[in-house]
Formats: sequence, C-alpha cells, structure tokens
Amino acid sequence: MHLLTDPLQFGFFVRALVAVVVVSVLCALIGAWVVLRGLSYIGDAMSHAVFPGIVAAFLTKGNLLVGAMVAAILTALGIGAIGNRGGLKQDSAIGIVFVGMFSLGIVMLSRAPTFTSDLSTFLIGNPLGVSAGDLWGALAVTVVVGGLLTAIQKELLLASFDPTEARAVGLPVTRLNNLLLILIGLVVVLTVQLVGTTLSVSLLITSSATARLLARSLRKMILLAALLGSLGGITGLYLSYYLDTAPGATIVLVNTAVFLLALLARRRE
Repeated sequence: MHLLTDPLQFGFFVRALVAVVVVSVLCALIGAWVVLRGLSYIGDAMSHAVFPGIVAAFLTKGNLLVGAMVAAILTALGIGAIGNRGGLKQDSAIGIVFVGMFSLGIVMLSRAPTFTSDLSTFLIGNPLGVSAGDLWGALAVTVVVGGLLTAIQKELLLASFDPTEARAVGLPVTRLNNLLLILIGLVVVLTVQLVGTTLSVSLLITSSATARLLARSLRKMILLAALLGSLGGITGLYLSYYLDTAPGATIVLVNTAVFLLALLARRRE
C-alpha cells in the first residue's frame, strides 16, 4: 500500500495526478472528433503553429497563454479558409499553415535577445509543475468545451459525415468546421502549457484512437478515451516516480502500450 501512498505526500505529485485526469477528459472531448474526422496531424501541427503568438507575447512582455490562444484561433481560421476556398484537402491546409506559422515564430524569435526559461517551459510543459490556478483554469475550459460540444453534437455529426445533407437542411457547415478547429486549437494550447507537446498529442490522439477500436458510439468513445487517458496518466506518473524517468514521456509510453494491446485484441476478433 505504501507504494501508492508514498508519492501522495508531495503536493506537486497530487496536482500532477489531478492535472492528468482533467486534461485526459478535456482531450477526450475534442480528441474523439479529431480521430473520427481524420485530423490526427492537427494536434502536433497546432502545438507548433501557435509559436509566433507565444513569441509575440514574450517580446511584448504580454501573457504567453493569451498570445498562444490568439495564434491558435488565427491558425484554425487559416486552415478552414484554405481548406474551404482553396479546394485542398484539410491535411494539406494544416501542413501549409503549420509550416508557415512555425517559420514565422522562428523569424520572430531570432529578434529576441535571449531565450528565457519562461518561454521554454511553456513550450515543453511539465505536469509536475502544475499549480492550483492551472487546475482551476483547465477545469473551467473542460466544462465550457464539454457543454458547447454537447449542444452542437447532432449538427456537428451531420456536418462531419454528410456535409451535403447538412447544407441542404440549412446548417452552417463552414462555421461548424471552423468552430471545431478553433476548439481544437484552444485545447491544444492549454494542454501543451500544462503537460507538454508530446503528452498533449498522446492524450488527444492515442487515447481516442484506442477508444475508437473498442467503442461503438461517440458517447462511449469519449467516456472510454477519458478513462484510458486518466488511468494511463496515473500509471505513468507512478512509474516515473519510482523509475526516475520523465513523467510526460512515461505516460505516453503507457498510452501507446494500451493502444497496441487494444489493436491486438481487435485483430483477434
């Protein structure tokens, strides 16, 4: 029993556990749509595309999170515009905007006198460094995103899988797609700041993909993704504590192992 209770004497470890659970739920809410619509590339792309917003905020001594969120919204709208008006597939639009935005960030950073620890910490993330304020913010975003996606679930499903029919019944398909892209961007920004790029993408994609193999409905997929992400996060944190390994990477490996087990189980059916 002491193997479970010993790490709990440290406040940072308890906060990390709560953060992983909250982020897992948040990523499950949006990750299900990412996997169903074949947008798996967008998680990693978004985490890099917000770079110029972060650098701009850093150079102007502004709030890094606000700068990243503004860049995420602009990135989402750019992807939507290129995909809708350019006649390109969405993965091509993602790649174009991602590379352009990230390069813009690098050019802007080259004008910075120093690369401070504050900026690097935002980009890398650290689940063991989460504060109580971060947790409350993540919880608030989870409630808002969950409520919004629940409210438009039927419309978003129709727009995602039968856009022609959706337009025929008068649904604003382009606006719905842009809204989803914006929500993805905001979720990626928040989770990257809390737990880092690698773990953020893993919770957004790997856990949802695992749930997709096992669940037969959207609701079950979201619930299972949240559960698998939470259990994988808790297991990974404990393993990293006793093995003295990087917590984020350890959680990612646990999630990957669970996905492979689910894949093997699915193939045996």
